[in-house]
Amino acid sequence: MGPRLSIVAGLVAGVLAALALLAGFVFVGPDPGGRPAASSASVSASAAVSPSPLASPVPSASASGGSPTAPPSAGSGATENFHVGEAAPPLLVPQLGGGTIDLATLKGKPVWINFMQTTCPPCIDEFPRMNGFAARYAGNDLVVIAIDIREDEGTVAAFASQLNATFPIGLDTDAKAQQAWGAYGLPVHYWIDRNGVVRDGALGGIGPDVMARGVGKILPGVEVTP
Repeated sequence: MGPRLSIVAGLVAGVLAALALLAGFVFVGPDPGGRPAASSASVSASAAVSPSPLASPVPSASASGGSPTAPPSAGSGATENFHVGEAAPPLLVPQLGGGTIDLATLKGKPVWINFMQTTCPPCIDEFPRMNGFAARYAGNDLVVIAIDIREDEGTVAAFASQLNATFPIGLDTDAKAQQAWGAYGLPVHYWIDRNGVVRDGALGGIGPDVMARGVGKILPGVEVTP
């Protein structure tokens, strides 16, 4: 193979590797019209989940003196601001199955928030792991919440039922919460301490080790295992 062909082959391999890395993420930009996005989810189930809110390497961030980090987000070259070291943005959305999720009422509890959509493959993989953490650290007041972006309630209910989600799910149908948090690369995770300060964040497709690290940041003194 000549030098030119070798260079071309190397460039092609690099492009394919980058596409494979981004394939697992969903980029959901703001909808100027404020309309719910159409869903292409194919899961089928009838039961909605309505629990109480109190019931490869990936980019991540952690508090290290107060300045937030902004690693690359999947999609159009935007950045994901994890707000680390800052007070968490407001979050008030309807809850799947009835009621509301209001982050302000959860101050005093460690909270793990996951912005997601039913169409992203990593979200499907992460829900069972999140169930496990929610159950194991409920005694330490851990609250796990998923926020679905711009999908209808029936689609989200079917998804939650199929994956046996045990934690509350919020419905951000107008994408206002998404915009307030800057959560455009999905899934994206935020870990918020009892004082309402974001202590860690990660762009999704994460495994139990990254989840354990995030939970550990908001449960100081607790041994958190993957």
